Parts: sequence; structure tokens; C-alpha cells
Amino acid sequence: MKKIHLLLIKAFVKPFIATFFVMMFILLMFFLFKWIDDLIGKGFEWYTILELMYYASAANVSMALPLSVLLSSIMTFGTLGENYELVAIKSAGISLQKAMRPLFVVILMLTVASFFFANYMLPKANLKFGSLLYDIRNKKLSFLIKPGVFNNAIPGYAIRVDSKEEDGTLHNIMIYDHRENNGIPKVILAREGKMNKTADGKFLVLNLKNGVQYEEQSSKNGMYNPRQIFTRNRFKETSPRFDMSSFDPNTTDPNAFGNSTPMLNLKGIVRKRDSLTKQLDTMKMRTIANLNSNFKQFNVARGYTKVKAAPKEIDDVILKSIPNGSRKLALDNASSTVANIMQHVPNWGPRQTDLTGEIIFATVEYQRKFTLAASCILLFFIGAPLGAIIRKGGMGLPVVVAICFFLVYHIITTVAEKSAREGNLNPILGMWIAVIVLSPLAAFLTYKATVDSALFDVNYYKQLFLKLFKKREK
Repeated sequence: MKKIHLLLIKAFVKPFIATFFVMMFILLMFFLFKWIDDLIGKGFEWYTILELMYYASAANVSMALPLSVLLSSIMTFGTLGENYELVAIKSAGISLQKAMRPLFVVILMLTVASFFFANYMLPKANLKFGSLLYDIRNKKLSFLIKPGVFNNAIPGYAIRVDSKEEDGTLHNIMIYDHRENNGIPKVILAREGKMNKTADGKFLVLNLKNGVQYEEQSSKNGMYNPRQIFTRNRFKETSPRFDMSSFDPNTTDPNAFGNSTPMLNLKGIVRKRDSLTKQLDTMKMRTIANLNSNFKQFNVARGYTKVKAAPKEIDDVILKSIPNGSRKLALDNASSTVANIMQHVPNWGPRQTDLTGEIIFATVEYQRKFTLAASCILLFFIGAPLGAIIRKGGMGLPVVVAICFFLVYHIITTVAEKSAREGNLNPILGMWIAVIVLSPLAAFLTYKATVDSALFDVNYYKQLFLKLFKKREK
């Protein structure tokens, strides 16, 4: 048995390592293609880009590891079945379940390792990635400007300088503003300037000195008119502002630092979720108290009264039930009450929605620590029986089958997670629904592989159809 166990483990480990690194390389290339415009040719050192890719690769483990387990399981048992080694193992009295036990121990080790990785290593990697990405995006922006070359990094502008000093001072600056004026640019020339950012980081301020601004007003139809107004303004110092929204990718979490949920382990997520829940409960209590105070009957002499009045039937027109002398006072009180309520409602609604969404997101991230580990076990029990059934090794059919099943798993997970984060589905159910849906399939495939079912044998189905056809002819 020990030799068979070693044979199976060796047959599994080699394709697992190979497929894992291939998947990591492919996913890393996707990351590079996504960010290539923001990283390449922007003056960053090569080791900074490699460091960013290194931290980004940690997030790819959640996709590469389950897919590698599924693919290597299919390849291992498919190769054993294709070379009739699996038949020899079964003829020795060893069932498929017993043959899967040593690999199941390896998968359990991978499961435990993946859990600790998701709980301890991945939050730190996400924190390093977020902080490094923030540093890159907020680096001193004079690196964008290369002497003697027009730069179009800022939308609507073309900027050129003759020289640049180490402290960021620019000399002989030329700026073309193409944003408005029907395509006729506004030109700004200055002898020197320096780049700075506003405190909120939303705008770039270029402090220019000793320059001139040229502007030509176009006609209403945009056609050239020799009588167009041409203006020239000289200045000693001016500070045009440039919108930096184009340097703030929407795919990056703006709160990707210490207290952000993806940067926390299980204990940190629990503390944050409890804190958010307390804030939400406090806000609800204050909201209810504030609303109740506006509906209590106020008596000038005695304050809020606790006298119980008998219910009174009110017709469709409420004002008819109020005495004539008190209608104006009732309308004024109602108007002030509604105004007081509406003054606070716009502040309560969005904040309550944000807190609820953060609590749901914290619950999703908490469950994600466990779903990565569970997915390894689930896909192993799908891949190993599939390999024993299809009896094909190598990188052909097993790869196609593995990708198809992984896509089903990934699509279910993605759709359910999105629904959970939008509040349409329970977050715990949303993160585990893929495991719940595919577990019966894993049990079914394991049963079929145990009884040597020809589930994917084309010849079996051909013979079955021929038998049915002959019975109909009779």
C-alpha cells in the first residue's frame, strides 16, 4: 500500500505544481495587461513594478489553487486510467476510495495551508499592494514630464518643458489647453514653474512664473473668422489647476489601508463588524427617538401628555374633522413637523445604507477565508472521479473539462457574491452556494467512478442508441 500511495502522490504533485505556476503566470499577465498603461513608461523603477506584481499575485492564489487542484486531479487519475494502472490497482482489491485517500490527505494539507494563507498572509499582501499602489499614484507628478517631449497624460492638455531639475522645477513651459473653445487651444507660456498637489489629492496645481497666456475666441459655428477676438495676458505668477481624476482608477479601493476589510484577518473582521453593528443600532435608536418626539402631543403647560384619548374616526378629508379655529395651527404644526423630519432623513438614509453595506461586505470577507479551503476539497472530489471516468491524461481533454467545471463554479460564486453584496441574498448563503450546488455533483461522480460507469464513453452511447433503434424497428 505504501508504494501505491507514493505512486499516487508523485503522480499528483508534479502536475499540481506545474499547473499552479502556469495558472499564476496567466493570471499575473492579466494583471499586467490591466495596469500596463499606468505602469509602463511612467518613470517607475523596474523593481517597483516587480514588487507590485509580487503582492498582486497573492490575490491570484484564490483562483489558481482551486483550478490547479481540479486540473491536476483530472490529469492524475486520467493518466492512471489511460495507462491501465488504475485497473491494476482495482484488480489488487483496492477500491477507488482507498486509492484517493493518500491524495485526500495531501488535499487536506493544502486546505489547511490555504486557510492560514487567506487569514494571515493575504491580508498583509493586500495591505502592501494597496499602500504601494497608493504611493505610485500619489508620487511626485513631475515624473510625468519629460524634457523636450509633449505629454498628454492629463486629458485635455499637452505640456512641454525644455528642462527639469531634480527638485521638480520646470523651465520654459508650454501648455496647450484643448478642453473648450471648439478645438482652438489656449496657449500658456512660462519661464519656470513647479508642480504640487492639493491637500485632498484631487487636483494638480502648476505654479507658473513670468509668462503669457494667449487665447482666441472662436465663432459660434466653429468656423474661422478673421474678426475673431484674440487676447494676450501677461502674468508674473499664476496657478492653473488640473483635474487628477484620470489618475484614480475605479478598480482600486480608496480605503485600501489598515482598517479596510480585505486587509483584516478573522479577528479583525469580527471586531470591525461588531463596531459597525453598534453604529447602525445607535443610529436606528436615535432615528426612532427623533421621529417619535415629532409625533408626541405637546402641551405648553404640562409638556408631553400621557393622557389616553379614545380613537376617533377620520373621514377622507382630515381637515373637516378639525375645528375651524384650529385648522391653521394644525397645518402649521404639521408643516413644521414634516420639515423637521425631512431635515434629518437625507442624512440618515445614506449613512444607514453605507453601514449596512459595510456589514454585509465584512460578512462576505469573513466567509471567504473558509470558502477557499472548501473549494479545494470540493474540486478534488469532482476532478478525481472525472479523471477515472474519462481515462485521458495530458493537457488535452482534461484541461477542457477542468476549465468547464471551474467556470461553472466561478460563475455561481461571482453571481451569488454580487447578489449578497447588493443585499438580495444572505451573505453566508451567497458565499457557500457554489459548494452547496456542486457537492451533489461531486458525490454523483464519485459513485459513478466507483461502479466503473461509462459516463463519458462515446461508444457506450452509440451502442445504446443502436439498441434503441433496433427495438423500434422490431
